Amino acid sequence: MNRILLSITLIFTILTASTSHASAPEIGKSARYCNPLPMPTAPGGNAAGDVTVIKEQGKYYMYCTGGGAWVSEDMLNWTFQHVENVPIAPDVVKYNDEFYMCGNDGPLFKADNPLGPFIKLGDWKNTPDVAGGWNGAFDMDIYIDDDNKPYLFYAGRGVSGIFVVELNPNDLTRFAGPVKHLIGFNSDHVWERYGEMNEYTDVSWIEGSWLQKHNGVYYLQYSACGTQWKTYAEGYYTGKSPMGPFTYAPNNPLLRKTEGIVTGPAHGSIVEGPDGNLWQFYTIVLSNPPGGRRIGMDRITFDKNGNMSVQVTETPQWAPGTISDPTKGNSGSIPVTINKVRAMNALSKFSSEQPGREAAYAVDNYSGTWWEPSPADSTPTLTIELSPATRFDVVQLFTIDAVRLMFKGNRRWFRRASETELPKPDLYQYKIDVSMDGDTYITALDQTKNAILRNTIFEEISPVKCHFVRLTITEWPRTTPLGIIEFTIFGKPAESLPAQEPIPETR
Repeated sequence: MNRILLSITLIFTILTASTSHASAPEIGKSARYCNPLPMPTAPGGNAAGDVTVIKEQGKYYMYCTGGGAWVSEDMLNWTFQHVENVPIAPDVVKYNDEFYMCGNDGPLFKADNPLGPFIKLGDWKNTPDVAGGWNGAFDMDIYIDDDNKPYLFYAGRGVSGIFVVELNPNDLTRFAGPVKHLIGFNSDHVWERYGEMNEYTDVSWIEGSWLQKHNGVYYLQYSACGTQWKTYAEGYYTGKSPMGPFTYAPNNPLLRKTEGIVTGPAHGSIVEGPDGNLWQFYTIVLSNPPGGRRIGMDRITFDKNGNMSVQVTETPQWAPGTISDPTKGNSGSIPVTINKVRAMNALSKFSSEQPGREAAYAVDNYSGTWWEPSPADSTPTLTIELSPATRFDVVQLFTIDAVRLMFKGNRRWFRRASETELPKPDLYQYKIDVSMDGDTYITALDQTKNAILRNTIFEEISPVKCHFVRLTITEWPRTTPLGIIEFTIFGKPAESLPAQEPIPETR
């Protein structure tokens, strides 16, 4: 009997281990994402921040400053769709089976589907019943509560803060009650202050509100201190009603990151992902050009006290639906190319560079610099030795598994309706070769026939062990200088090789 029970237990253990192992994600086989997101670009559309994402009938719709919309079924692969009348800082919401869109300073538009056409209904600032507190409102967010009551949240100017008003359910261009001031700038919240060091004690710009209900609690997100700073960040208050009062959260700021590639994360939205978890989308502020933006996303978690948290990431993470536990999103891959052009004794090399735009800037983990090859360089190359060691050091090999490329965009971060000049297409083609000895290379990733327009790229590489990595750019928008903001190879340490024998001393 004991042997039978032991056999059953052993079989159950094997089956459980097998099932657990089978469900575990694997690099090279399971989907990942990496910030900034590699959003496609097109004439009339640029994913330039102030991002709203909504879910409708199993699809996700993204709207950004820069015009247009993007559609996805998995929040991983996005397709651009041309949409007219998209304002700066667009907000889209479904109400009574129709879709309403607003943005900075109004007006309000309506459509019968998420891609329009959106028809102008009216302008709140010209509505007779607008009460005090409007103050040049912008960054609007229409929230529909569980009882189907509509509310308009918006920011004032500068330190004014966030306001709310209930909307007329039969005409969303009209207010149904008085405007209420919810929160304002608080100088005691140091992260809200203006400046790269938050040094302006009495200056800020409070904006980008978003209301989310979770487990009976209303989470009011807002952004500060201004999108021109890398200290741009996002915080939140909690309340029991859309009209407040709201209490400052103890773990603020919710989103803040001032170093690396992903900086200034703020002004975004929340959506339920295909995995059932809540996901935070946000704007990424680049160091150059001023006001330059990209888009990021990361999972939201809540602790036992209901405090909301988001870990801002810039390394490959498991895609929505890949894992069940949202706290274990990190796939373990790390950047392995940072600063390895200028490292001591490095055998890294490049084909050309312009004065002040050195090749080393392509791997400095900073969005304010870029590598600009010579205009005469028809196929620029950058070779990185992953383990620049002295002869006294072991040679560390790496198993690489992904690449991120950020190019200096040739488009403005926003567009106005009066602008008719179309930007040059963001078409970049390239390949990644790897080598063990620096002499013989094999191709690990071939994107020389890429046809997707985008200025930020993330691609998986079938895991391969190597000592050298070479990037070759074969095509780019030739009407503008090629600028590579960042070239990041991700991977993990592999085996180590013995150091070279020391050279004997001679007397």
